[in-house]
Formats: sequence, structure tokens, C-alpha cells
Amino acid sequence: MSEKTAVLLLQMGGPDSLESVEPFLYNLFSDRDIIKIGPVFLQPFIARMIVKRRAPKSAANYRQIGGKSPLRELTEQQAEALESALGGSYRCFVAMRYWHPFVREALEAIEKEGIKRIIAVSLYPHYSRATSGSSFNDLGRSLKKCSSPLEVRSVRQFFDHPLYINALVEKIEQSLALFSERSRVQLFFSAHSLPQSFITGGDPYLDHIQATVRLVMEQLGDVSHHLAFQSRAGPVKWLEPSTGEKLKEIAAAGHTDVLMVPLSFVSDHIETLHEIDIEYREVADHLGITNFRRIVSLNSSPLFIKCLAELVRDCAGCY
Repeated sequence: MSEKTAVLLLQMGGPDSLESVEPFLYNLFSDRDIIKIGPVFLQPFIARMIVKRRAPKSAANYRQIGGKSPLRELTEQQAEALESALGGSYRCFVAMRYWHPFVREALEAIEKEGIKRIIAVSLYPHYSRATSGSSFNDLGRSLKKCSSPLEVRSVRQFFDHPLYINALVEKIEQSLALFSERSRVQLFFSAHSLPQSFITGGDPYLDHIQATVRLVMEQLGDVSHHLAFQSRAGPVKWLEPSTGEKLKEIAAAGHTDVLMVPLSFVSDHIETLHEIDIEYREVADHLGITNFRRIVSLNSSPLFIKCLAELVRDCAGCY
């Protein structure tokens, strides 16, 4: 038995080729933690119908950002940097929710090395049952299939961790310096949306998002800021305002300098590289927002890796 502790980084995942877009989407729309489509026994069938309609457009979007999601490579880079920061007592592994490497694959690798202790870290800063909750449910199911018992501790959120806030502020300040007049910049926090029913049912996601914005702005008090929500899908009521509607408001008020700050995303993926950098940039251009920028994603920034290391060490105190 190894004396090391495994750190399991839990992330959404993304297709690693154009051919994998369809099965990735099927896994996503089959997850009842995200969306309940009809009775349980019908959801796989309905999910296939939805995917058949959505896959061509999704594949076209991925083609525009290189033919795949970069999320696996970026998360593996985070794991490598975190393992280096933590030292020889830890081994870091990556587990994706909807595409390879799946949780079961990561657990097999951990067992193969004889490691019995795991610290599972959600890379979603803001907890929701649709994101972190789904990943931990998946982990729980997979643990039951392991050949030997594994001791697991969890880091489920870090939306208010000082180092996470500092990492965001650092990226924002670097981008603000690129504008000629800081006072004219509209700081635009854009978070992944969520059905309003989740929040009504007690999901803490919105509270977590708002807390992050408040803590960041305590350090950036001299900049105007806004919060809106992107990545809606389906006819249900979603969190408001939408990113598109908020951009219209900002443009109508005569503002031309906008700095986008993606929230709930710690790595580049389709929502940053395509939805913000391509789709919303086109919207901004059409609206007359002439200086539209996005902060560099956290990815493997030293401050963010330091944050993850502190979270792991704090959690390791549970053993």
C-alpha cells in the first residue's frame, strides 16, 4: 500500500475530437442531475433525439476552436502543476464527468498505484447540484465498484477562498492595464446560467456567484461592474439577465470598453473560446462596443495552483 494521497481533480470534460462531440453531448443530456427529461426510462431516448439536433452546430463550434475541447489538456497541466506544488506525498489525477478520462478510469489508475486515500477536488468554484453535485454523485457510484475500499475526502467549493479571489483580481488587473482609461471600462462578470428552478429549490450557486463578485469588487472598487448569465439551453426559465441582454444595456448606455470576466470557469473551454471570444464578440461589434476584451483564464496560473494546494492541504488535515 502506498503512503501517498491521491488528489482527484473533477471537471466537466469535453470532446477530444469532432467524432466525440455526439457521444459527449449524449452523456451530458443523459445526466438527470442536470436535466430531468421525462421519466427515467425515457431520458436516454429523448437525449439521443436532442443530441441529433444539436451535434452538428456544436461540432461546427468546436471546429472553430481547433476541432476539440482543450479542457482535458488544461486540467492535466493543472494536475501536474499541483502535484509539483504539493510535493512527493501526493499524486494528482484527472477525472471528467462526460468524456474521457472518466472517474472510473481515474480510480483504476489510483488503485493500480496502491493508493488508498483520495482528496477529490471539484474544479467548479461555485457549488451546484448540476456541476459539483453531479461529479460527486458519479464518484460515489464509481467507488462502489472499486475492488478495495478507498478513503475519500472532498473539496466541494472554493468560491470565497482568498487565493481564488486574488487569482481573479490578478487577471482582471492585468487586462484593465490594456485599456487606455480604466474609469471607462465596464467590468462584465459572466457566469454559466442555471434554471431558476434550481435556485428556487435551494441550490446555493447564485449566492456563491454573487459572493465571488462582491469579494473581487472589494479589491477593485473603482471600476463599474455587471453580472449576467450565459450558456442557456432549453425553454425553461433561466437566471437573468442573460449576457446578451446585458451587453445591449451596456451599449445603449454609450459604453464602448468592456472587459469580460468568466465566472464558474477556471479553464478555457467552449464557453470562453467560442461563446465569449467569437459569439459575444460579434454581438459586441454589432452593438458598437469597440473595445471588447476577456481576461486570461486562470488555467495553471501560479496563484490558482497555490489556491488548490492550500485547499488540498487543509482537507488532508481530515486524515
